[in-house]
Amino acid sequence: MIPPALKRLGLPLAGSAIVIAAGAVSHFEGTRNAAYRDPVGVPTICTGHTGPGVRLGQTATDAECRALLEGDLSHAFRVLQAHVDSDRLEAMPDTRKAALASFVYNVGSGAFQRSTLLRKLNRGDVAGACRELDRWVLADGRRLPGLVRRRAAERELCLLGLNEMGAQ
Repeated sequence: MIPPALKRLGLPLAGSAIVIAAGAVSHFEGTRNAAYRDPVGVPTICTGHTGPGVRLGQTATDAECRALLEGDLSHAFRVLQAHVDSDRLEAMPDTRKAALASFVYNVGSGAFQRSTLLRKLNRGDVAGACRELDRWVLADGRRLPGLVRRRAAERELCLLGLNEMGAQ
């Protein structure tokens, strides 16, 4: 059964992990072809893309935005492959991989690597790891409603497929 919160958001729950992650990221980031400052002032373009090359006044085509999203998500999945125990990652449903990739996309690889979420995941506490997502709702010390909604959706995606005992 699809959790009601995910149904309301219209997130895809079928397909590959990257398709599900792209739907989640696109839903929460939105896409703007002109660079803007995110809620904490970081120059951003397209679907939440940040980086040293992004500057205010910059514009991108729809095709360039799709390529940036694809590249950024590919990087997020490589981070998962590098830091999540390979047996655990292999056993995960695509919805969980997508939730974690969306999280890495948003907070960055360094924050993910230092997180309690990753430690719990690699210890086998999947439910505990998924619940850690709820802690990541601050930006520049401020609780952002958009991050609260995003983390709730990521948590639900992450928890899909767990049985009552919390096993994978």
